[in-house]
Amino acid sequence: MRQHLLHTPEGVRDIYNEECEKKLYLEDKLHHILKTYGYHSIQTPSFEFFDVFGKEVGSIKSKDLYKFFDREGNTLVLRPDITPSIARFVSNYYKDDTMPIRVCYKGNTFIHTGSLQGRLKENTQLGAELIGDDTADAEAEILSMIVECLLGAGLKEFQLSVGHVGILQGMMESAGLDEEEEESLRDLIMNNNFFGVESFLEPKHLEDGLAELFTMLGDIYQSAEDFLHAKEIARKYPKVYDAMEHLEKLQSLFLLYGIDKYISFELGVISSYKYYSGIIFNGYTFGSGEPIVKGGRYDHLLKHFGKQSPAIGFVIVIDQLMAALSRQKIDVSVEHKNQLVVYDEAHREDAIIYARKQRAAGCSIELIYQTGGRTAADYENYAKRNQIARLQFMNGE
Repeated sequence: MRQHLLHTPEGVRDIYNEECEKKLYLEDKLHHILKTYGYHSIQTPSFEFFDVFGKEVGSIKSKDLYKFFDREGNTLVLRPDITPSIARFVSNYYKDDTMPIRVCYKGNTFIHTGSLQGRLKENTQLGAELIGDDTADAEAEILSMIVECLLGAGLKEFQLSVGHVGILQGMMESAGLDEEEEESLRDLIMNNNFFGVESFLEPKHLEDGLAELFTMLGDIYQSAEDFLHAKEIARKYPKVYDAMEHLEKLQSLFLLYGIDKYISFELGVISSYKYYSGIIFNGYTFGSGEPIVKGGRYDHLLKHFGKQSPAIGFVIVIDQLMAALSRQKIDVSVEHKNQLVVYDEAHREDAIIYARKQRAAGCSIELIYQTGGRTAADYENYAKRNQIARLQFMNGE
């Protein structure tokens, strides 16, 4: 057998034994939390037509997509991002609905990241989308769900960094940047290179107030009151001012939900997704170099699929969350109630009848026919390796 057949391609991995049990348990637990908020489970395909994630949608760059062709010659892609799939789904099945639509989901995404980045190319995401509600109340509900999910996962220390797309966009428009310059500036901010931002803007000779606002993009504010100085400077720039005022109004709702201590405000929050149109946020904790939560408002995405409707949503990157929990030594406690029954030929009927009754009662029973050469210690070690709670012998000994 060729050796490479035993290994997975770069960027993907096998998950098994206790790690897999914990991951599935965590997914189910968080999914249940979303259901308690009235969100309805849906599933969308793992691959879609290329245009669902095309450039005009504002999702992932084409070079980072896994693309292939069907028999008719249509270009298909493995989904890199579930949100556009949800937008397509809602626009198709709820086209004329005017009431809010709440959906939740879990599934894998696929992004062809560079080999040197060391990132997984397949990730499991769990998320929720609230379609048809343009209020701050919808935004507070989404962030409250995130906090409850992260607490439910066992995290004690984490922060949701909340910003608004209008802040940076308004500043770039006021600075007179062209599309190429805006992209360069976004790359600098994405890499937290704020010294590079100052150097990049220096030849522009911006007026003092706007230049000062750009220096605040990397600052983190623990409450809306902390960025009042920035808001005062922004009075000259209506788009920036309106965005900051919206964040300030959210503060009272965060207090009402009791989540304010987990929220910070950052004027320079940014995403590679171009479809975000309002508040935008990332969630961070110790032990993860990448955000464990990503999301925001995308009021114009659904119109690409024929439905004009506001929307907001988020995803929890389960693989990043699991890694953070492990590094923080926070255990995902999975209760094992399974049994292993080892039987010989004389007790075959008793073992099978017993297993049928126990399974009918909801218990997990694994049967193993005892063969020569295996000792009781062999079965005990097997049970221990597979997290089996109870071992029972039916062999007359």
